[in-house]
Amino acid sequence: MKIVNILARITMVFALLVSINACTTDDLDPSLEQNKLIQGGITSVDNLYAILKGSLSRMTESAYYGRDIIVNNEVRTDNCFSNGNSGRFITQASFNYNANTGYFWDEAYEAIAGLNIIINGVDLNELEGDLDYGSHLQGQAYALRALVHFDLLKQYGQQHVGGTLGVPYVTEFKGEDLLPARKTVEETKQLILGDLETAFNMMSDDYYDSSKEFPSKYVAKAIESNVATYFGMWDRAISASEEVINSGAYNIIPAADFLTQWENDGSSNSIFELAFNETDNQGINGLAYIYRGSSYGDVQVIDGVEDIYEVGDVRAGILGYEDDMLRNMGKYPDNQGYDNVPVIRYEEIILNYAEALLETGGDALTQINKITSNRGATAYETVTKDDVINERRKEFLFEGKRYDDLLRTGSDIEKISIQQNFAATIPYGDHRLAWPVPKAEIDANSNMVQNEGY
Repeated sequence: MKIVNILARITMVFALLVSINACTTDDLDPSLEQNKLIQGGITSVDNLYAILKGSLSRMTESAYYGRDIIVNNEVRTDNCFSNGNSGRFITQASFNYNANTGYFWDEAYEAIAGLNIIINGVDLNELEGDLDYGSHLQGQAYALRALVHFDLLKQYGQQHVGGTLGVPYVTEFKGEDLLPARKTVEETKQLILGDLETAFNMMSDDYYDSSKEFPSKYVAKAIESNVATYFGMWDRAISASEEVINSGAYNIIPAADFLTQWENDGSSNSIFELAFNETDNQGINGLAYIYRGSSYGDVQVIDGVEDIYEVGDVRAGILGYEDDMLRNMGKYPDNQGYDNVPVIRYEEIILNYAEALLETGGDALTQINKITSNRGATAYETVTKDDVINERRKEFLFEGKRYDDLLRTGSDIEKISIQQNFAATIPYGDHRLAWPVPKAEIDANSNMVQNEGY
């Protein structure tokens, strides 16, 4: 069997880049951009745009934001479980996984490979076209490189299992480090933050993307807000959140539009979302098919989850029943997978801000009540850490954020229902709270260290 590691996947991405001399970017859609052989090298800024679309396409695959990273982070919590309707997600929901499954490791590093071509695989000054836009594209690539490494760190890093290792932080397309080792968690975090600072400085508001399908300038600060909140860097979370808020580019979606927003792309509360359309045609491999329906419908909601919402809270409207099964009926409604998938919504930044203010003695109450006032929910009179985390649960149910919230707050994964697939509460620090590094990577890379317990 041929062994494939990070380096090999970087080379594969280069071999599958667009035929940039034969096509303009108008000829390319996200599902085709990395399926044509390179012919003649990168000659224009438009070529960088095409490569960026190719990396975004990697992020939309079913193993990544197309389904699995979201679903895996729901079935391992007190929100959902796998009913085994088509035999999917039982292993993940049971915390019974091993190193033979890569999850989104491959897709992530393939996306990073394309981003590194944009960042340092070309000399921008030698390209034809709008070089200011080229610099903006490089800034977008820095922001996405940070985001993908952050996703990898949250899932494979040892920060919640008693270790210090993060993930390999790959910053060159074809560098001298042929067998990249894992950085520490702290090193990985600092590299992520460094990329975000570079991204923010390089991107321009002149190229704001109203579709939200490409990173705009304040996407870098939104990701930074998430990183800082995840690691408890409260002053930094405040400053990054305020940058996004003060930009005036986004709004909390009002109660009347909360349910219908999931049927539309590029809503006013969307900061960054990944594009899906008829060409992608996720179908049975998409979020809708796994959340509901009789053909697949493996991911079912734990009985009683509807009780987290009070009467009148519009967010309860995303829940519904198929026969006697409580389901996600409202988010990602198109059963062919044509709905864009939000990666960061403005409401997340507001709740980051509220949590950071709470941790530093600021006015968290005003911020959290900006959410309740737009959801038909009762305003808080006082606010606690549990209130913020519970509000996040209500707001982001089915969006894959609950698992990360539980871990970053040092919480156990509690066994609260017989429906959950795991047998007993999994204590914080258990080795199963980090994915195993794929065996193929371990076998191919002598510098790679496996997580404990696998």
